[in-house]
Amino acid sequence: MNEAVECRGEPGKVAPVVDRNRCEGKEDCVRVCPYDVFKMGTLTSVERKGLRFIGRIKAWAHGNRQAYVVKPEACRACQLCAEACPEDALSLAPNLA
Repeated sequence: MNEAVECRGEPGKVAPVVDRNRCEGKEDCVRVCPYDVFKMGTLTSVERKGLRFIGRIKAWAHGNRQAYVVKPEACRACQLCAEACPEDALSLAPNLA
């Protein structure tokens, strides 16, 4: 956790959403998130089939590695992840879990 950053939002109100067609697995979100909300993983065959053509090409070019939200309840809406993502593949949405 990056202690130098103070996210003031209430934990669990919102959670990041990864646009699978845009994510190129560059791990910027993993590096900047002070609450370890993300981890890197490999797309499943079902996830790959759900991508648009350009999304499949991008995923293949990056070894099918993408960011996954593993602790949505820890998100405090600081938006550091969305700001750091060079592909604009992240957004925040109400956490319905």
